[in-house]
Amino acid sequence: MKTNPYVLGAICVCLLSLCGCASAPPSPMLALIVTGCPTLSACRLPASQPQTNRDLLREVEALEQAWAACAAQVDLTLACQADAHAQTAIAP
Repeated sequence: MKTNPYVLGAICVCLLSLCGCASAPPSPMLALIVTGCPTLSACRLPASQPQTNRDLLREVEALEQAWAACAAQVDLTLACQADAHAQTAIAP
């Protein structure tokens, strides 16, 4: 009995396609990279009810520290935005 060459070709193609059905290890997870600048939060100034000059001095110091913390947060965000703008700017 003579075998048709087309049948052998079809069988070989089927057998070769089964090799692609083997299980493979899962792909590694990609790490997310956040390139945005930090968001600003509201600056809070401490409430006060000074009774003496010493209390008033402490309140002034606490107020200066709160303003410094707020200014540092704004400076950090401005620097980040300036860096991001410099990286995306097109050179002439």
